[in-house]
Order: sequence, then structure tokens, then C-alpha cells
Amino acid sequence: CVQYNNTYMMSTTEDYMTQEENWDRDLLLDPAWEKQQRKTFTAWCNSHLRKAGTQIENIEEDFRNGLKLMLLLEVISGERLPKPDKGKMRFHKIANVNKALDYISSKGVKLVSIGAEEIVDGNLKMTLGMIWTIILRFAIQDISVEETSAKEGLLLWCQRKTAPYRNVNVQNFHISWKDGLALCALIHRHRPDLIDYSKLRKDDPIGNLNTAFEVAEKYLDIPKMLDAEDIVNTPKPDEKAIMTYVSCFYHAFAGAEQAETAANRICKVLAVNQENERLMEEYEKLASELLEWIRRTIPWLENRVAEQTMRAMQQKLEDFRDYRRIHKPPRVQEKCQLEINFNTLQTKLRLSNRPAFMPSEGKMVSDIANAWKGLEQVEKGYEEWLLTEIRRLERLDHLAEKFKQKCSLHESWTTGKEHLLSQKDYETASLMEIRALMRKHEAFESDLAAHQDRVEQIAAIAQELNELDYHDAASVNTRCQGICDQWDNLGTLTQKRRDALERVEKLWETIDQLYLEFAKRAAPFNNWMDGAMEDLQDMFIVHSIEEIQSLITAHDQYKATLPEADKERIAIMGIQNEITKIAQTYGIKLVGVNPYTVLSPQDITNKWEAVKQLVPHRDQMLQEEVTRQQANERLRRSFAAQANIIGPWIQTKMEEIGHVSVDITGSLEEQMNNLKQYEQNIINYKSNIDKLEGDHQLIQEALVFDNKHTNYTMEHVRVGWEQLLTTIARTINEVENQILTRDAKGISQEQLNEFRASFNHFDRVRGLIIVFNLQKRNGMMDPDDFRACLISMGYDLGEVEFARIMTLVDPNNTGVVTFQAFIDFMTRETAETDTAEQVMASFKILASDKSYITVEELRRELPPEQAEYCICRMTKYAGPDASPGALDYISFSSALYGESDL
Repeated sequence: CVQYNNTYMMSTTEDYMTQEENWDRDLLLDPAWEKQQRKTFTAWCNSHLRKAGTQIENIEEDFRNGLKLMLLLEVISGERLPKPDKGKMRFHKIANVNKALDYISSKGVKLVSIGAEEIVDGNLKMTLGMIWTIILRFAIQDISVEETSAKEGLLLWCQRKTAPYRNVNVQNFHISWKDGLALCALIHRHRPDLIDYSKLRKDDPIGNLNTAFEVAEKYLDIPKMLDAEDIVNTPKPDEKAIMTYVSCFYHAFAGAEQAETAANRICKVLAVNQENERLMEEYEKLASELLEWIRRTIPWLENRVAEQTMRAMQQKLEDFRDYRRIHKPPRVQEKCQLEINFNTLQTKLRLSNRPAFMPSEGKMVSDIANAWKGLEQVEKGYEEWLLTEIRRLERLDHLAEKFKQKCSLHESWTTGKEHLLSQKDYETASLMEIRALMRKHEAFESDLAAHQDRVEQIAAIAQELNELDYHDAASVNTRCQGICDQWDNLGTLTQKRRDALERVEKLWETIDQLYLEFAKRAAPFNNWMDGAMEDLQDMFIVHSIEEIQSLITAHDQYKATLPEADKERIAIMGIQNEITKIAQTYGIKLVGVNPYTVLSPQDITNKWEAVKQLVPHRDQMLQEEVTRQQANERLRRSFAAQANIIGPWIQTKMEEIGHVSVDITGSLEEQMNNLKQYEQNIINYKSNIDKLEGDHQLIQEALVFDNKHTNYTMEHVRVGWEQLLTTIARTINEVENQILTRDAKGISQEQLNEFRASFNHFDRVRGLIIVFNLQKRNGMMDPDDFRACLISMGYDLGEVEFARIMTLVDPNNTGVVTFQAFIDFMTRETAETDTAEQVMASFKILASDKSYITVEELRRELPPEQAEYCICRMTKYAGPDASPGALDYISFSSALYGESDL
């Protein structure tokens, strides 16, 4: 590889000019110039005449009859000249030369002091002047770089091509070429395989020149027009000779440069198409993955099969919290990124004059939005179902425990009762014993009636457990049925025994009233104590301070009845004391227990002590529940304090983003920076949301289901937060697309601001954002507002013209005009975009003007990746001039822009 540098700047432009002035003065009539022109012009003429199968040897002699001169003009112009005169007389020769000169004049060339007679007479100076005029017109005149003259254009072309090469400084067409390095640099720049520039030396001008002459003649078909020794030994080489020779290089390489330009254009277009296809594939992949995740997730959320235990249902709730905290947020970001990628892709396609991207069926942005909406609806229903089921299971566990407790108490009471009721002890009893048995049975009936309410409570609890779908309802029903059957049997046995005792009651007269009174008062009091103990041990469930306070009030009311109950106890014990006193007074010996009751005074005393001990225990339980409810209230207040800050903060940020998105002060980059700062602030705020999620989890773990201190639920905050993230991302994407549009369309920031100001003024279509009740501009106008906007900007619109414009800005007839469509319309006339015709013309250059292109040509002219891209996508050419392996670049160019026929 040649090592280029710019270190060789020893001779400045002023040095060259100074030397040139001296040479012009001293060597004005240098015969070396004439020699160089003769050789160069002769070689140049022969390079064209050989195409007609002839040549010249002596330039001033061989053009005298005008025949080869006319032939030269026909070869280089490709046109037919008038038929030459065939005579050999002088006037025939003058006529033929005049025909050649007339043709040159017809091409707009002024021939000054050049006449046919001088050419016929062999005037060398005039002949060389005429040939130079032909060279200027047909070889140099059309060379123009950046609107320069032919000579300046050729010089500028040489300077640009040789600029990177060391020891080369092209300033003119004479001494700048003496060392041969400039010619070698021109060849190496276009054909580096022909010359090893790194081995050339500035102190070997003859070697350098001969190398250039030989390589040009052998590989570039440029004949040797100069002698190295003449150039080196002449202080100032002839400018016309050098220009003539250098122009041959220009024409030799111009075709290659044209092909290079065409290849670059095609590469650029293909790169855009490849990038667009990559974005389309990425969109399809992301859309498929997101839809598949939604498809897998919805059945899980729709599964409403309740677990049988509280622990299992709480695990379901924990799994749902993990889904909301861990699994769903990345999908929210994917959904937002998918919409951004789709908008960016459509913008790139529109800016590159490609058809809009249409995703696969079922993968439109709207399809994904609908699927997401369905997911959120199912998600909301799933959470409500979970909480409902947990409340139901909580209630079931409470009822089941209460059922077991009451059943145990009842079954304990009924133990042995059937056996007692089935005894026939009255058949052998004495009168006093019969009376005792009768009174005892009456006391039992009183006790039995007192237990009726407990049996009904057991049945009611069992029924409620069945209605709430208790998982162990079968065992509950079995136990309840057993109690009910036993209760019915006790009733039957009780009635039978009463009937038997009543039949013999008439046989007995004496009754011990005091025992009977004790039994009658002791039994209800004992039942009252049983009920009191049952109430004091009764389980409870509350969800607020008010509910537990209500239980405490009821308990205080119960404690207020204890003094009255104690009086009844003292009265009952007084009956026993009276019996003892009577027995002592009248010397009666008491044998055994009270025949009318199984209750003894000691039983009453023991149970009363038990009741008194349960009271402080109940106080402690209620106080512990007060403490728990106070903790729950603190949780509520802590959550509410944060939510009441976070909710308005989200609302404020939504409003600020709305202001930034319509603020036209400053550049788009400044708006982008502002939005990025807002986005960073929002991201930094995420820790507050996470802390609120933590408090929300504590509240749910504490089974707190309401909060009167705030209107913001966790779901409100989640939805608002997701909406805020989506809004800032979409707003940033809108500004990015505006920057893309501005840069691609070549409009200034001031123009874009003017367009935005006009659009915002007439943007009256508004949409309602449900979360936090914010109103925001939709970024679109209805047709009437759009017409008013155009009129305000100076458009004179008739109905037909406005209808035409609406087909451009609203091709799908949606009834609204977006800001992007408005910008596209305002910049449509001035936009510079590549077209299918331009790409087609570029391929035509690479194909050497053929209607098809070959695989070899594509691989030779394009980079490997883009060549293979074209080969895979081009169809076989089917034209009449087709050759093996011919490919159709015309239909391929049309397909790039979505056109079926040009």
C-alpha cells in the first residue's frame, strides 16, 4: 500500500509562478515546444485514425489534401461529413480542408487566422493550431469540475486525484509534470495494481515518466505521445502537449468513476433497505414474543379454581404479586419499545421513499394493544377474585373452628344422657325417690330446652359452611347430622320418661321443696354460666378499630351484669344453706346428694370461679386485637401518606411532559434534552414506587382490604406509573422522529418551529386520559382545522385542491391529520430523496447500458454483502436479449420502492 503524506510542499504556488514568468520571457520561441506538440498531436490523431484503419506519419504533410482530416473528424465526432472531392488539384484539396474547417466552425469553434490555404501549403504552425483547436473541442471542452472552464476543470480533477500522494503538487500543465510522479499518481489512484508507487523516487524523473508511458500504453490503451528526455530537458514543457496527454487519462478513468458513483448509490440504497428489513424482522420477533407471553399468561390469570386452604390461597396471592413486580414490568417496557420501533421504522421508510411496513396478520400495534387490554382486564378480575377467596376462606376457617367448639361443648353435655333417659329406676323406687326422679326429670327438661338454641346455632353454622363451599363440608354435615339425630332421640326419650313418671306421680305426695327450688334455680344459673363461659371463649374476627371497639363495649356490658349474677349465686347457695339449717334444726340426717339435680353447690362455686377467671383473659384478648388493629391503621396511614404524594406527582409530571411536547421554544435537541432530564427524574423516582409496593404488600399480608385515608389504590398508582413511563418514551420518540424528518427533509429549526406553532394553534382535537383525569393534545387536526391552518400559512385553497391535499395527508381516510403527515406535506416539494429511477439508472451504468446485469458484474462492482443481497432477490431476466445468468435489475429497483410498474 502506498504511504501518502503531505510533507512535500517545497515549492509553493508563488515559486511556480515566478519561474513560469521567467520561462515565458526567455523561452517564448523555444523550438522544443514545437517538437513536443508535433509528436503529441500526431500520436493523438493516430489514436483515433487507427479505428478507421489508417494513420499519419507527418502531421503537416498528411492533412494537406483534407481527406484524413475529414476522416479524423468523423471518427472523433461519430458524425458524417459532406462527401469529399476526389480530385488531386489544389482547389480540390482546399475544398476538402474547407469542409473540415466548416464542420469545426459548426460546433461553435472560432478559427482565428487559420485558413484552408495554409493547411494545404503545409504550414506547420497553422496545422498544429488547427489540431489543438480540434483537441480542445472534442477532448477537453466537455471536462468541467464544479462549473470551471475546461482547462481549470481538468487541472482541478488532477489536483483532487493526486492530493494524497507524497512529492506531488499539481499547479499547472508544464513543470508540475516534469518528474513523472503526477502521472504515476493518476494511474495508481485508479489502478493501484499497475504501479507500486512506494518504490518511485523523485530524483528519477525519466524512469518515472517512462514507467507511466509504458503502463498507460500497455494497460490503458493510451499511446505514448511524449518523450521522457524532451520533458525533463525542457525548462518548461509544452502546456498543450501535456494537456492533450493528461486528457486521455481523464477519459480513460471517467467511465470507472461513473461506475463507482453508481455503485456507491446502489450500496447506499441497499444499506437502507437491509436496515429496514432488519428492523421489520426485529419488530416481528418482538411482537411474536410479546403476544406469546400474553397468550401464556391469560390462561393462568383466568384459572379461578380456588384452593382449599388459606395458606395455598395466600401463596397464589404472593405469586400474583411477583407477576406484577417482576414479570410484568419488563413486558410493559417491551410493549412501549415495540411501539417506538414501529414508529421509527415507519418514519425511516417514509423518509427513504419506501412503502409503509405492514406487520404480519395479528401483529399490528393495534392487535398488541387489544391483547394487552385483554390481559389487564383478566388481571384485574384475577386480583379481585383472589382477595374475595381469601376473605371467604378466612370466614370459613373462623366458622369451622366455631362449629367444632360448639359441637364439642354440646357433645360433652349429651354424653350419657340417652342412657339416663332409658333407665327404669322408677319401677323399684320409693315414694320419695319417685318424687326426686320426677323433679330431676323436670330439671333435665329445663336444661334440654336451654340447649335447643345451641343445636340450632350448630345447624346454622353447618348450613353457612355449605353455602360458602367449605372444603371439608362432608365431615361437617356428618357431625351435624349426628348431633341433630341424637337431639331428636333425646327429645323422644325425654317425652317417654316424663310420661312414665307422670303415670306414677299421683302415687307420691311428699316433695322436698327446698331441693326442688335449688334444682330449679341452679340449672338456669348453671346454663347462664355455661353460656357466659362460651361467650368469653368465643372466637372473633374484626377488620377495623370500630369493630373491635364494639366488641369491647359488649364485653363491658357483660361485666356490668356480673354483680346481679353474683346475687343469684348467693341466693342459690342460700337455699342449700337453708336445707342444711333445717336438717340441723330438726335433726335430719342428709344422706347422698340433691335428688333433683346433678348440680352440687360446689359445682356452682367452681364454675363461678372459672367464669371470673375468663373475664380478664377475655380483656387481654380484646386488648391484643386493639393493638393489632392500631398497627393496621398505622399501615393504612403510612400507605396513604405516600400515595397522596406519589399520585399528584405522577399527575404533575404528566402535565409537564404535555407542556414540553408542545413547547416550541428552542431547538428539537433542547426539547430532547429536557425530555431526557424528565425521563431520568422519573426513573430516579422509581424507588418511591417500590417503597409504596412494599407497604402495600404489608397491608395485604395483614389482610387489610380498605383505606379511608386515600383515594389512590396501588392499582391506580401502578397504572399511572406505567402510563407515565409510556408517555415520556412516546414523547421522546416523537421528537426523535421530528429530528429525523427535519434532517432528512433539509428544513431549518425555524421552519420546523413555525410548522409546530401553526399546528399547535389549530390542534383542537383532544383525548381524555382516564388515569388521573388529565387532558392532553392528541397531536392531530380535523379537516376543518387543517384547512384553517393552511390558509393561515398563505395557501389559496379551492375544494378540488383541498381534496387532493387531504388524499396526501390522510390516505386511509381516518378523518384526522397527524403532525408527521403535516410536516411531510409542507416539505414534500423540496425533499431530496432517492427514487426507483435513480437506482435503476445506477444499475444501468454498472451493466454497461444493458437491460440486465450479470452475477459477475454485481460481485465485481459491489461489496460482497450487498452483492449477495441483490443476487438473492433479483429475478431472472426474461427479455429477448437475455443471456445465461442475466438478472432483472429493473423490477428489483421498482420493488425497493413498492412500485409494480414504472
